[in-house]
Amino acid sequence: MTLFRTGLAIASLTLVAPLLVACGGDDEPKLVVYNAQHEPLLEELAPAFTKETGIEVELRNGKDLEMSNQIIAEGKASPADVFLTENSPAMSQVEAAGLFDELPAGILDVIPAQYRPVSGLWTGFVARSTVLVYNTDQVQESDLPASLLDLAKPEWKGRISFSPTGADFQAIVAAVLELEGEEATRAWLEGIKANGKVYDGNNLVLEAVDSGEIEVGIVYHYYWERDRKENGDVSDQSAQHYFAGGDPGAFVSVSGAGVLKSSDMKKEAREFVEFLVNREGQQVLADSYALEYPLNPEVRLEGVTKPFSELQPPQVNVSDLDAETVVDLMTEVGFL
Repeated sequence: MTLFRTGLAIASLTLVAPLLVACGGDDEPKLVVYNAQHEPLLEELAPAFTKETGIEVELRNGKDLEMSNQIIAEGKASPADVFLTENSPAMSQVEAAGLFDELPAGILDVIPAQYRPVSGLWTGFVARSTVLVYNTDQVQESDLPASLLDLAKPEWKGRISFSPTGADFQAIVAAVLELEGEEATRAWLEGIKANGKVYDGNNLVLEAVDSGEIEVGIVYHYYWERDRKENGDVSDQSAQHYFAGGDPGAFVSVSGAGVLKSSDMKKEAREFVEFLVNREGQQVLADSYALEYPLNPEVRLEGVTKPFSELQPPQVNVSDLDAETVVDLMTEVGFL
């Protein structure tokens, strides 16, 4: 794993430093969590943790690679105690920089080995599955491709959609890179660029597919599931297709949690990560609006199209998902 080059976030992603919004005030010490997961989810989890432990939490919210680059820039002076992400490449970046403290086995062993790095420096705590949403008036599921990679073929020209600038899609590309190699990933990106329509956000992809503006879209499962649960406004004319057999299109992206070496509240930080993976915290997550899959096998996400146990994701080492090369390839192809 190579480290991000200095200034990558500015040079390649044209990102700005995140506006770190603190939740709470007062003079008593608070556990500082750099949070790149969904804010509403942590606004449910953090109070539940405080209620159980009495430890106050200050959330500073941003995006995956914005915050990982900020942590690296801050180094040993970072005020962060815990780092949370939506997708694992940003965790890998901080891990490669040597800024995570080890987690105890009691935390790590709760989560299946596939969803945490072999280093033991951080852990997954929730996941989302890649899916293909398709307009049921325009496409039969039997006509959908056997592999995500097939969407680069000429027969899909003008029929596919995705949102390439976000961390979600970039994590999917990272999985393709890990599984297929750089040359094949470049060819796939070029193919879907020629075939596809770009939208600025996964909810817009979902809306476009449901309206019939485009036939299929690459997203994570929870976008469709949330809308269907709420009102079905942009999911009533569409359905989800789950790739199988370890295909790159069956990739399960892991949200990560790690304790920073810079923390002066390591005991409390470990308690927070432990809460994220234990039965109580995972149940809070399963009962939340998020509709993401808990990674503790004792907790089940109910009411979704496909249970986590039925997914057939490819085997990838979450620490090997190379965000730097992904950004380089997507910039080269013209997505970034």
